[in-house]
Amino acid sequence: MINDKLNIEFERAVDRVNDHTEPFPADTLLKLYAYYKKATNDYGKPKSKKPIINAFKTNALFQAKNISEDEAKRMYIDLVDNYFLYRE
Repeated sequence: MINDKLNIEFERAVDRVNDHTEPFPADTLLKLYAYYKKATNDYGKPKSKKPIINAFKTNALFQAKNISEDEAKRMYIDLVDNYFLYRE
């Protein structure tokens, strides 16, 4: 039951990010990327056409390598909540 609540909160946070139309700061975007990839267990290589972007994404994933899927979901939710706290 707790995991269901976490998944619902995570999906709501993902929806908030996807619905947001303004650009995110680069550091926030990279953290969102890494937490999302860890939370969804998606370990595919970054697919940007720009090598430098792939390098930053790979670094972000490397920094998040020791967190669990549930921890990544919580960190994603917290990051989204804190980001939007001062925007709404």
